[in-house]
Amino acid sequence: MTISDGRPHMNGDAEATESTTLSLDDGDIHVCQDGPRDAPALLLIHGSASSIRSWDALVPMLTAAHRVIRIDLLGHGRSAKPADRSYALPEQGRRVGVALDRLGVERALVAGHSSGGAVATALTEQRPGLVSALALINTGPSLGAFIAPETAAIGPSQWPLTDEQIRQFARPAFSRPGYQIPDELLDEVRSMTYHTLTTTMQATSAYLEERALPDRLRALGKPLLVIFGEDDRRWRSSSAAGYRIVPGARVEMLPGLGHTPILEDPQRTAAPLLAFAAIHAARAD
Repeated sequence: MTISDGRPHMNGDAEATESTTLSLDDGDIHVCQDGPRDAPALLLIHGSASSIRSWDALVPMLTAAHRVIRIDLLGHGRSAKPADRSYALPEQGRRVGVALDRLGVERALVAGHSSGGAVATALTEQRPGLVSALALINTGPSLGAFIAPETAAIGPSQWPLTDEQIRQFARPAFSRPGYQIPDELLDEVRSMTYHTLTTTMQATSAYLEERALPDRLRALGKPLLVIFGEDDRRWRSSSAAGYRIVPGARVEMLPGLGHTPILEDPQRTAAPLLAFAAIHAARAD
């Protein structure tokens, strides 16, 4: 385990941010940790065509009471982007579990944004003892909830994308009036290969087609929080009601926000997540 840039980064009064590269058997995985290392673990999993940076605005609100762990999934961010490895969601979930083992985490509350919520579900299916509770943020419950994009599909001949093509691709992820998409998040799309971008998105579709998330989660019996921006332009927000078949599931709608409330309004997104974590996060032994 190594500090990627050779030094920690300070985050206010919390413990230093530790940026680490873990060498797994099928590729290097980039991990960041913030907050007290003996506090309850809160794992954050990003969505497709994104990275740990999508959580940057939310992290300072979470570190007072949690050991916040962020992972760049294989194919994303500063993790490896091999062309000969599986990007199926169960494989991504397995890698997350191995990463937590390497970090000495025995129990964690897991939060996922968009397809990151599906990865969190796959992790819980494989390692139920590792996950204390789940929080899904704008994670579509089934393929029937998907809103088809108005723009044409991206083909290999268009790669690499121009700045305008990337903005068109990312535009449905945001709905708050006047919100400007951060350039650093567009950089994350640029850093991907055509193979990793399309394969990871296809993997989410395959996982949802196999079985809807509410059905999977109902069988797992974990505490569940669902947060949904009401103006989501990628997944019908009304579909969030489908998660109510999970016993005890709590569904929080955020009016005026779209698919990415963790960026559009971090404070409003953090409030229900913190309240949920205060009840269900497991303290490290």
